[in-house]
Amino acid sequence: MFDLVIVANRLPVDRIKLPDGSNGWRTSPGGLVTAIEPVMRSNHGVWIGWPGGTDGDEELFQADGLDLAPMSMSAEEIELFYEGFSNGCLWPLYHDVVVKPEFHREWWDSYVSVNRRFAEKAASLAAEGATVWVQDYQLQLVPQMLRDLRPDLRIGFYLHIPFPPAELFQQLPWRRQILEGLLGADLVGFQLPGAAQNFVRLVRQRVGHKTHRDLVYLPDGRTVRAAAFPISIDAKGFEDMARDPEVESRAEEIREALGSPRTVFLGVDRLDYTKGIFARLRAFSEVMKEGHFGVEDAVFVQVAVPSREQVEEYRILRDEIERLVGRINGDLGEIGRPAIHYLHSSYPRAEMAALYRMADIMVVTPYRDGMNLVAKEYVATRFENDGALVLSEFAGAAEELRQAYLVNPHDINGMKQALRDAYDASPKESSKRMKAMRKTVTQNDVKAWADSFLLALSQVGTHEKEPRPTA
Repeated sequence: MFDLVIVANRLPVDRIKLPDGSNGWRTSPGGLVTAIEPVMRSNHGVWIGWPGGTDGDEELFQADGLDLAPMSMSAEEIELFYEGFSNGCLWPLYHDVVVKPEFHREWWDSYVSVNRRFAEKAASLAAEGATVWVQDYQLQLVPQMLRDLRPDLRIGFYLHIPFPPAELFQQLPWRRQILEGLLGADLVGFQLPGAAQNFVRLVRQRVGHKTHRDLVYLPDGRTVRAAAFPISIDAKGFEDMARDPEVESRAEEIREALGSPRTVFLGVDRLDYTKGIFARLRAFSEVMKEGHFGVEDAVFVQVAVPSREQVEEYRILRDEIERLVGRINGDLGEIGRPAIHYLHSSYPRAEMAALYRMADIMVVTPYRDGMNLVAKEYVATRFENDGALVLSEFAGAAEELRQAYLVNPHDINGMKQALRDAYDASPKESSKRMKAMRKTVTQNDVKAWADSFLLALSQVGTHEKEPRPTA
């Protein structure tokens, strides 16, 4: 039995083949693992999640000293729960309906079933009075299911993606069930204050519970708090990696391979329709076509990490971007000097740090993003206070990184102007902006995020002094 239980769709490890041919595990490089690993070690914790694939083994095991509880998933559950309801319904709905979400009853049935299995696993592993922290949109029913099984537990939930306004959320046929599922938690965390306010407003309108500011009062006497806890990164880890002589050498090597242009623009995204990659490349090509700079002056490196390639919308998006890159390079490139270097691949953290160090201007222009940690990673690596960040105002990071060149990614002309402004900025102006952003990222790192959430979770129900509303 464990005092801290983390419940997430995925385990914090990736399955790998060892030299002897046997299976092994490697810790995933994500910020969530970095934040929660020390908390798990100091609080006798276990992480519940799906290891990927259809392996049915659910025996607890250890990897790098962490206790892990794998959850199996059948091929049908992967199709209906994961690819279907989670990523075909909730993902587009929560990202401002950038593409149309689909509402299928069989997807919902699978979502309920998988959430119940996760809740039952958590209930079986949690010690008396333990803390359970549920992560993200795939598991929004787990808090209430777990509450029904184990009312003694302290339960937190954190949503890593945006939470939509009422006008969009109300399209969901199972809107009330999702809200009631989340209300099983003592604390519901969001990236931004507006998302927490959306949630409280929807609970008042759709479920009928009394609310006051960030608190929801349930008929059983429990109080649920909804608040913003902007997630961040291991800022020191990224800076230390960027300072590594091997990373610095690799950054110079990449730049030379690009032809040593005066300015390198960089985009790093999962290949997803929410990321605004197509519009960004189009804006860059128009600036070049208008003569503001040529291929000897500037190039754009776009890393598009493969994502959900079995889903039709993602295959279409990949084809569209590759055709656009081909057209731009055909129109504007020269022999040995393409305007855009397009890399459809994923890279280890050290290589990413080298790319960040190599780039003069980072371009992060999603149509909607809960936070976007790439923007913060880039800032963390700029220890010389150089470089520039062009950032969508619809990324959660824009709330903190106000010194970036903020853009509306739907406005191509506005994006072109921001690219020109970042390109033309003086070293003094760039340094002033970067220094301020680095201070923000360094002070509000991923450890501070995890600590603040868990502290707030421990205090829910103990700090409230105001009387419960009567109307």
